[in-house]
Amino acid sequence: MSEIKLVQITKKYGKVDVLKGFTETFTDGEFITLLGPSGCGKTTMLRLIAGFERPTSGEIWLDEKPVSTDTVFLPPEERGLGMVFQSYAVWPHMNVFKNVAYPLKLRKLPKEEIREKVEHVLEIVNMQDLAERMPDELSGGQQQRVALARALVAEPGVLLLDEPLSNLDAKLRESMRREIKDLQKRLGISILYVTHDQSEALSMSDRVVVMNEGVIQQAGTPMEIFHQPANDFVDQFVGQVIRDQMADIESFSGVRG
Repeated sequence: MSEIKLVQITKKYGKVDVLKGFTETFTDGEFITLLGPSGCGKTTMLRLIAGFERPTSGEIWLDEKPVSTDTVFLPPEERGLGMVFQSYAVWPHMNVFKNVAYPLKLRKLPKEEIREKVEHVLEIVNMQDLAERMPDELSGGQQQRVALARALVAEPGVLLLDEPLSNLDAKLRESMRREIKDLQKRLGISILYVTHDQSEALSMSDRVVVMNEGVIQQAGTPMEIFHQPANDFVDQFVGQVIRDQMADIESFSGVRG
């Protein structure tokens, strides 16, 4: 099981309330997207779950075990989670193999076990033929795969992705969306994904949590979010943007026709 339970999470920076009473449960095997405009608190929520920051108040539970409460706080390395950042954070002085192997070396696993695990995960992300390449010899999409492999090699129950595709061009972004979704289905892991891209959220997710100003506006399936918006913000932020995109496509098709 890889369940995440969030209970009345608040986070303040000085006098600014970034998160206000965030309560949700993400169940095993779900692809969940936190969707909202810049500054709504979605990345902060991801960092709290990962253990990079501590909530001002509230509780975080992983697999029915407390990892962040008034009396308990586990650091990231003890939470069993994988995380991919927007910047990829691929180390430039290490080749692909060493980048991916690094988390296992920190755990001081035997060399042969490290080799087997790295080779296996590189095959999963279709990078097995590029193990000796340096990061500056890789494309943006290939660097993204290295970051994914490094997060997956420790076999996390949950993968946290913070706007991982925002630095890619449109064509590559679309391709990586499909690859990440396919990867999740094949491995059966839970994914918590952060984005401000409405199309990305609706096309990839089992459930979408729409946020604004630190508050959950609506949580539901993509169809529920699109067809049954809970309030004007959700309707405008999600529905109107998608409708405009569809109108542009229809207009373009009409011109071509």
